[in-house]
Amino acid sequence: MAFFSGKQVTIIIVSVVVLFIVMGVLTFAIGESGDETSDVQETTKTDVEQSEQKDTANIVIEEAMEGDPYQELNDLIGLTAVKEEVTSLANFVKLQKQREEKGMKTPKMSYHLVFTGSPGTGKTTVARIVARIYKDLGILKRGHTVETDRSGLVAEYMGQTAVKTNCLVDSALDGVLFIDEAYALVPEDGYGSDYGQEAISTLLKRMEDNRDRLVVIIAGYPKEMQRFIDSNPGLQSRFNRYINFPDYTADELVDIFKMYLKKNEYTMTADAEELLRTNVEYVVAHKTRNFGNARYIRNLFERSIQCQANRFSGKKGLSERQLTELTAEDIETAFKKQ
Repeated sequence: MAFFSGKQVTIIIVSVVVLFIVMGVLTFAIGESGDETSDVQETTKTDVEQSEQKDTANIVIEEAMEGDPYQELNDLIGLTAVKEEVTSLANFVKLQKQREEKGMKTPKMSYHLVFTGSPGTGKTTVARIVARIYKDLGILKRGHTVETDRSGLVAEYMGQTAVKTNCLVDSALDGVLFIDEAYALVPEDGYGSDYGQEAISTLLKRMEDNRDRLVVIIAGYPKEMQRFIDSNPGLQSRFNRYINFPDYTADELVDIFKMYLKKNEYTMTADAEELLRTNVEYVVAHKTRNFGNARYIRNLFERSIQCQANRFSGKKGLSERQLTELTAEDIETAFKKQ
């Protein structure tokens, strides 16, 4: 039987202690490495979130309102051809639903839409109404509208656009995703590094994966929208129904101004209406491509009531008529400030 000397025992004990110390250090290092990896992942996630918060994304979520969307569509000023197109689409869907209930074959159809037209021609308003009509028809469960443009889909840095687009689509599920000026996703010259194509690819995949829960409506100038659709075969196959929004006539714009008057409990004098009509006719006759149509009239109305407020600045005890009536002076001053 072998015996160890005192010196040998001491060496063995020291070796064992050193071994345990080394193992502890290695275990700690591995744990720290794992924690560091987790920290990096969290940091990356935080950076993405902070980056998205810095983006000036134009995103509006419009919940489906109560009421009759069909009546609201018919009550819109002008847009006769648009109303006919939307009504025709709704009638077609209703008939296909009846065929489906009887076990008959129904053709596959796309509910995605392309709205073409100048700014301020009612595209966003009609998109909201269409979302509610789709809800009434049973196509969508929620019928809300998520409104955005390029800024809501495209991120600033590589690898973030898909995440951003997916998040936006998630918020639009069971409703309508409305993309204004969608052609901005594709550079006009088709060259250069741009994340717009990544947004389009991500959107097309989600449209396929969530085809029963998502309707996309894209909008913009006719020529630019055609260029956009032609840029990608996937867009061509999914967007095949176009609705054109014509510019408003001078008479329709005057009617829109009167609508704002009534809605906000204002009136105007006869000479104010005459001046309004004369000026609107001139503006329409000399409008540029970027003319704002109903948006222009809304701004004009807001400036008119501001001019009225300035005219009565400092005066008290005003009568109900003075508080509600716009004069030719108010209209004339508002036009000069447009």
